[in-house]
Amino acid sequence: MGEFVETRLLAEYREQGAAILHMRPAVERLREELNTRYPLATAWPFLEVEGRELVQRIQADVGLQSSLQLVIVRSGQLLLAPEADRYVRSAEYEEGSVVRLRPFAEVPQVFMDSLRRSGHPTVRAVPTDVIAEQFRAGTPLCRSLPTMTFPRSM
Repeated sequence: MGEFVETRLLAEYREQGAAILHMRPAVERLREELNTRYPLATAWPFLEVEGRELVQRIQADVGLQSSLQLVIVRSGQLLLAPEADRYVRSAEYEEGSVVRLRPFAEVPQVFMDSLRRSGHPTVRAVPTDVIAEQFRAGTPLCRSLPTMTFPRSM
């Protein structure tokens, strides 16, 4: 699931037009420092002050351009960049790793969980592709779904 989780984070930057290829040196350094294959799928670099300090130091060391930074400094505080913050808000962590991920943070009912439905997006254990197929066929959505609003890209 780690690769998929990292892809979700990188999508936040790609949607802003950033060339994410230039992030590779920073990600490689994080891999080495944290001794994990998928450092962006762990909570520590985002949720812990020491993790943010490490990310900031690595960003500076590799000369990561500001549009690709995960951690920024505002008023003397280390904060997550807006893209990283959206990613963190879409993730649920257990024991330091992402266990559940929402493809769209603004639609909390849709999530991906590697232990359910092989990680495919679901709403209350119903695959979203099944819901979409029924909707396109004209089947009314159940009472719990009309309150959901979906981003245009869905």
